[in-house]
Amino acid sequence: MSHFEAHFRRYSANIIFNIANKKSLTAFPCPWFISTLQLGVSGLFMCFLWLTKLHPTPRVDNKFFKALLVVAAFHTVGHVAACTSFGQMAVSFAHIVKSAEPVFSVALAGPILKETYPYYVWLSLVPIVAGCGLSAMKEVSFAWNGFNNAMLSNIGMVLRNIYSKKALGDYKHIDGINLFGLISIASLLYCAPLAILMEGGKWSGAYNGALASVGKNELFKQMAVAGIFYHLYNQFSYMVLNQGVSPVTFSVGNTMKRVAVVVSSVLFFKNPVAALNWIGSGVAIFGTFLYSLAKDKAANEEKSARAATA
Repeated sequence: MSHFEAHFRRYSANIIFNIANKKSLTAFPCPWFISTLQLGVSGLFMCFLWLTKLHPTPRVDNKFFKALLVVAAFHTVGHVAACTSFGQMAVSFAHIVKSAEPVFSVALAGPILKETYPYYVWLSLVPIVAGCGLSAMKEVSFAWNGFNNAMLSNIGMVLRNIYSKKALGDYKHIDGINLFGLISIASLLYCAPLAILMEGGKWSGAYNGALASVGKNELFKQMAVAGIFYHLYNQFSYMVLNQGVSPVTFSVGNTMKRVAVVVSSVLFFKNPVAALNWIGSGVAIFGTFLYSLAKDKAANEEKSARAATA
């Protein structure tokens, strides 16, 4: 598979997921249920790949699983909070808020991983914060609950990544696709009982409302599509990484993916977007690209310094 084809699949799967996910949440506004369903579909998808030997089955032990449960807890927070925010705001704006994830990554990696960053990495965060602020000023769908959940998702996903590096860094034999599958399955252990506790009493009424508004077939179709493409876009992301693309190339791909999702969701859902929204969105997305370049530069400088002292 060429790099172009891999990126195209990733963009397409992500766009389809975001549209189907928003339609599911609009018809059936129960984000805990939908989050649980998506984790379940992802787990079943991986079990199918392992049973059919289409993908190598990972070798895990008790020590790995205990470490995985910590990572999965943060993944659960990030996934459910993101799903909730997508139901409370326009998909396009939720993604702009989620582009602020690097801010939390730099802020939290220092005290937890004892990592330090040069000044230019910190400076690269300025356009991200400024862009999110500009975009929020004229956002018609702005809601504090949605904004807070998107920010909570950023924190959850950053902590997932940090503790993956800290606790699972020694398990190099488990590739990215398997790691995501295992995290999804472990997250399901948290998400399923919490979903029943948090909103189980709402499901019957929400289901009847969905039947009246979109019908059973359309509801099931959108939920199934969202679940399948939730897994696929994550799997395609790891497939791109496994191809050995450079960090800069992957960063460009991530930037363009976010642009594609924002633009496609605006066109599909016909959200009103002011000029200041577009400017802020562009600044924030460009800031995430600058951050990726700055992180890559810092990593290369660190490698050179280590080589010089070896």
